[in-house]
Amino acid sequence: MAPGEAVDPGEAVAPDETGSRGVAGESAGFRAEVRGWLAEALAGEFGAARGLGGPGREHEAFELRAAWERHLAAAGWTCLSWPEAYGGRALSLADQVVFHEEYARADAPARVGLIGDGMVGPTLIAFGTEDQRRRFLPPIRAGAALWCQLYSEPGAGSDLAALTTRAHRDGDDFVINGQKVWSSLAHQSDWGFALVRTEPGSRRHKGLSYLLVPMRQPGIDIRPIVSMTGTSEFNEVFFDDARTPTANLVGAEGDGWKIGMATLGFERGTFTVGQQIGFKRELERVIALAKRNGGWDRPDLRDRLVRAWIGVEIMRFTALRTLADSAADTPPGPASSIGKLYWSTWHQRLGELAMDVLGADGLLVEGEPYELRPEQSLFLFSRADTIYAGSSEIQRNIIAERTLGLPRA
Repeated sequence: MAPGEAVDPGEAVAPDETGSRGVAGESAGFRAEVRGWLAEALAGEFGAARGLGGPGREHEAFELRAAWERHLAAAGWTCLSWPEAYGGRALSLADQVVFHEEYARADAPARVGLIGDGMVGPTLIAFGTEDQRRRFLPPIRAGAALWCQLYSEPGAGSDLAALTTRAHRDGDDFVINGQKVWSSLAHQSDWGFALVRTEPGSRRHKGLSYLLVPMRQPGIDIRPIVSMTGTSEFNEVFFDDARTPTANLVGAEGDGWKIGMATLGFERGTFTVGQQIGFKRELERVIALAKRNGGWDRPDLRDRLVRAWIGVEIMRFTALRTLADSAADTPPGPASSIGKLYWSTWHQRLGELAMDVLGADGLLVEGEPYELRPEQSLFLFSRADTIYAGSSEIQRNIIAERTLGLPRA
């Protein structure tokens, strides 16, 4: 039997009567609670934000989505994994997965506070001082403070250890000079967390420190980077004697690499499950397009659509297995690199498939205001998937060295 002959992914991707196959260990009734709250919350003023935002589309209804973030917080739906002592809900891993699944299925707007909620917040809980936690965690929890990541540099992206942005002590402050690049939403952020070199003459992983930096100050120049989609959620950030108090050093001087890598580990948490539901929705739209324009009747395209559906299912189970290892206090090791390599490649191929389904129409935009079709945006923005959040080349090196035991490159 040829792939796709007996399987209709246009039907297979649809949720069942309950909208879910369930996640082992989820609390009874929790899924219904989440689904009910989202249905009610998105029926009013926030209904206009449904489906807006996300990679390549962060400009969409940003103020409305910021208000949605505060609404989520007021109802107790932010910082679900945090301990209750810091304002979180200390939900089980299974219930966190349920929330992110239902959030994505409800087509709720892309959140603007994920970097604070899922990256810097857990980092401060793990490595910060009690004063830092008392100061920074409540505004994140309330959706009142937005954060950005200040890691990559023009000469230190995939090779992050080559970074050259430096900071030196001046009384009770660190003074920062240098440049960061590809900083998502830096132009909208109140704070950033930065890896900088605080030990003169140090090299590679040595001499790096992790600083919390106020973004709205003299000495910081933020310049948008316009991508192929015409949007500009990425930014260059220039530091010219910018300052942050020494009290905003997380951990000790020189511990930056360890803490920075821990932050990246938090990034690949339960949020990825919701991401995959979003991927599935994109695939559903491509399948629907193929059925409208006759692409579904082409065996080559139907085969690729079926394989894409199989791929997103593999992605889900791989993510759940990785999260299960994490819940069992088993270090995932290179598993997160396998997941990143897989989803970025899959998503990029989905963009290519979407354009092939469009055919010659993919060369055109529809009428005024002459914006890109969703399939065109998917194709163009997914070119970056294999670069950001860890390039595919680096992920392959990690897998080769740490899983297969091959010599270091």
